[in-house]
Amino acid sequence: MKAALMALGLGLAAAVASAAPPPLVLEASYEGVISPPAAEYLEGAVDSCERRDCAALLVRLDTPGGLDASMRGIVKAFLSSTVPIIVYVAPAGARAASAGVFITMAADVAAMAPGTNIGAAHPVELGGLAGGGAKPDAVMETKIANDAVAYLEAIAAKRGRNASWAQYVILRSSSVPAAEAERLGVVDLRADSVLDLLAKLDGRKLEGRAKPLALKGARVEELPMTARQRLLAAVSDPNVAMILMTLGVTGLLIELYSPGLILPGIVGTVSLVLAFYSFQTLSAGYAGLALMGLGVLFMLLELKYHSFGLLALSGAAAVIFGAVMVSRGTPGVGISRLTLAGSVATLLGVVGGLLLFARSVLRRNPRTGIESLLGGFAVAQTELSPRGSILFGSETWSAVSGEGPIPAGTDVEIVGHDGLTLTVRRKRT
Repeated sequence: MKAALMALGLGLAAAVASAAPPPLVLEASYEGVISPPAAEYLEGAVDSCERRDCAALLVRLDTPGGLDASMRGIVKAFLSSTVPIIVYVAPAGARAASAGVFITMAADVAAMAPGTNIGAAHPVELGGLAGGGAKPDAVMETKIANDAVAYLEAIAAKRGRNASWAQYVILRSSSVPAAEAERLGVVDLRADSVLDLLAKLDGRKLEGRAKPLALKGARVEELPMTARQRLLAAVSDPNVAMILMTLGVTGLLIELYSPGLILPGIVGTVSLVLAFYSFQTLSAGYAGLALMGLGVLFMLLELKYHSFGLLALSGAAAVIFGAVMVSRGTPGVGISRLTLAGSVATLLGVVGGLLLFARSVLRRNPRTGIESLLGGFAVAQTELSPRGSILFGSETWSAVSGEGPIPAGTDVEIVGHDGLTLTVRRKRT
């Protein structure tokens, strides 16, 4: 009887276990620069995972680096998470560079796919010091680098990884492939795919966690970025910011030289607002942003003070030099030379085209009043000796010959006027 009851109890336990839902793993994939939108997305993923009592949060990462403030926010969220964090540098060809090193090392489990690399974490300020765009001196650079080394060593020590590697990855900007990173103890393992990774991690004990990972039969659910986060992440790319700045300036220039078109003005204004938001989120130096803003102001002043393109040209130059100042920065965050060259060529082309257009307009004959008759051709209605009348279209005008008597019926050219009396000469053949 006792044996039967035990068998029944085991059967019920097995039935309950089989009826329990599989463990949930949320997957947050991020590719691109570590910026405020990236921090908002990954920190939100941690919160969502904690609310839903997930077995783990899997972060698929591919980043060239990014901003220190955004990176530190993500690291804090990972270190304080009640849910295990798994960072998987994937797919093949992906990297965890610069800020990505800190994020990967802060995870409970750091994994890499074959064909990926990690490293090159020397800190660089975007456009120099945030306060003024100047390049930091040697002492300041040393302080920033030492602070980064200590920070990474503390993260590695907390997660039980190779803390001494922090000296090489930051001070020497070293980078290693997946196999070497595993051998050095920088990451925990390599995996060919997400399923392979979860299978290898099932039952693994984690540093500082009471329970081992229970990932057998786990259900992986993707957690995509919201539409707002995707838009802000795209706009926060420095190359996109430069393109938006170029589009904004071009739109305003066209609107200034052709008032009333409306659409170029609207597109230009919106693009400029988005561009300045992007540069602000990227912590670009104030000097570079101020110079770009001054350039836009010069172009607006062209509308009131007609300098025949001088103000517009100066404004374009200021925007270009401002962009050059903010293009020096963190690896993966600076403006590419191709984008910068294309923007410069576009601005110079637009300004040059508008100057030629303005010049041609200024050289045109007036189209209203008596001035519009100059350069026109008429027929002598009476003999001009030197005064008489001419027929211009269907209108009769008083005229005076500027080169001696002209017989009636002769084709003449209008070359001037004195009040309402036209000055004419024989038509040149």
